Amino acid sequence: MTQTSRYAVFGHPISHSKSPRIHQLFAEQFGIALSYGTIDAAPDAFADAVRRFFHDDGGHAANVTLPHKAAAFALADERSQAAVRAGSANVLTRLDDGRLAAHNTDGAGLVRDLTERHGVDLRDRDMLLLGAGGAARGVAWSFLDAGVASLTIVNRTAATADALADAIGEPARVRTRYWEDLGGIGSFDLIVNATSAGVLQQSLGLPMALVGARAVCYDMAYGTAAIPFLSWAEAAGAYRAYDGLGMLVETAADAFELWHGRRPETEPVYRALR
Repeated sequence: MTQTSRYAVFGHPISHSKSPRIHQLFAEQFGIALSYGTIDAAPDAFADAVRRFFHDDGGHAANVTLPHKAAAFALADERSQAAVRAGSANVLTRLDDGRLAAHNTDGAGLVRDLTERHGVDLRDRDMLLLGAGGAARGVAWSFLDAGVASLTIVNRTAATADALADAIGEPARVRTRYWEDLGGIGSFDLIVNATSAGVLQQSLGLPMALVGARAVCYDMAYGTAAIPFLSWAEAAGAYRAYDGLGMLVETAADAFELWHGRRPETEPVYRALR
């Protein structure tokens, strides 16, 4: 590890990102000096920005967030199994020969946040996944691996939800419903918001009947972007409701270990940010 190794997070918008601070706190645990910045790239400029960072500016690796995860996957030369399954990537790493490798740590990080940090047993839960884009695709398989009994996917564009369900290929456990039918599809004991509504300051208009007894609600966004969903969950009587800050820290830890070969302690970083 040299002091010239450069890291960054790509997004649009990205100025709010906590990733630079998280990676600096991780690096301090091992006495590693690193440069980690933010790169705001509009979708039509993302590919050029990635090439510039890795090939012109000597970038070593990067995190990727909204709205670039699918594009990051497409740009890569090699892809991890989790990235292939999701069709999206939140980590890009430059290999020794200059090619790019894509990874997706979203699902593992979210499940670890729920089960290890918050003590939620995911087994046998009936889960509602709101959204079917890159964020949803990054976590859907991990919840099934963790033992949820059923997964219902609802997206404003029904075809996108159907495509995700088809990709998963478990019709006995995975189903889709139309967004306009949310008021009549029953209740769930695990609801995960994977939409970008909070980030875009849009209302989801969710019926409170979705929240079952002892339901756990989780927004993959964090901070102010998660407030509308968490407020809805509380008003609907959710047993527990969490934002995605812990997921952010856990996925960052997976990326850090991938890049530096050492696993950082996440709890002190989570507490510092919280």
